[in-house]
Amino acid sequence: MSAKAEPGGGQPTSALDTAVMRAMAHPARLALLEHLRNGGPATATECAGVVGLSPSATSYHLRALARAGLVEAAPGRGDGRERLWRITAGRYAVTGVADLAPEGREAYHALLESLLAWDDVRIRRYLSQLDAEPPEWQDAAFFMDSTLQVTAEELTTLSQAVYDLLEPYRKNRRTGLPAGTRTVSIAIRALPG
Repeated sequence: MSAKAEPGGGQPTSALDTAVMRAMAHPARLALLEHLRNGGPATATECAGVVGLSPSATSYHLRALARAGLVEAAPGRGDGRERLWRITAGRYAVTGVADLAPEGREAYHALLESLLAWDDVRIRRYLSQLDAEPPEWQDAAFFMDSTLQVTAEELTTLSQAVYDLLEPYRKNRRTGLPAGTRTVSIAIRALPG
């Protein structure tokens, strides 16, 4: 099984490090990573408005992400008075879950809980504005639930196939975007049950 939190694109960076998983295991931090991935470098004050926290609370979370190597200070915009933050790596993957020590397993559980909470925030945000969405976007959005019969090896192959299918659409890969292109979040889970 692997869990992927994708702050950017590119090759996955291992998040097996317990400190990295713990740093990511907070919905506000996941929101910050998403904002920095989608919006580029930003100040704590700019990020605060996006994540609904005070600038000082946002700075705290940004510093925690920086200690884990997930964000870093970015070059300023010119006057040197504001501190910009940017994402450091493309994509994070937790692999080798079966081999995690108890401390790593605990961090992994916390990360999954935060990912679920963050997904819930995004879904509720979408539902709150559903009626304002243009009809073509209302029809294009989808929720899917399927039950599969697969082996662990087949599930691993399927996971890679889904990743490969999505790769050309990743935000950092596309240039010359067609008119009407929007950022869309997608969450896929394949869990034995």
